Amino acid sequence: MIEKSKIIASTRVHPTDTGSADVQIAILTERIKSLTEHLDTNKKDHSSRRGLLLMVGKRRSLLDYLNRKDEGRYQALTKKLKLRK
Repeated sequence: MIEKSKIIASTRVHPTDTGSADVQIAILTERIKSLTEHLDTNKKDHSSRRGLLLMVGKRRSLLDYLNRKDEGRYQALTKKLKLRK
C-alpha cells in the first residue's frame, strides 16, 4: 500500500488540502485495492468483506458528489485513478 501522504500529495487541489473529495476518493481507492487482494487469499473473512462494501459505497457517494459539483475534476480524477474506461 502506498503511503497516505504520497496519495494526498498527488491528488490535492491546493497546497494545504488534506480532506477534499478528490483526496478522500484516492485514499479509499488505495484501501479498496489492498483489501481486495487480502480477500482473494482469505475468502472466509466476512467482516473485512463488509468493510470493503462500506468503503465502496462511501467512494461511490463521494464520486457522485464530485460529479454534481465539478464534472471536470470528476473526469480527471476517474481517469487518473483508472476507475472508468
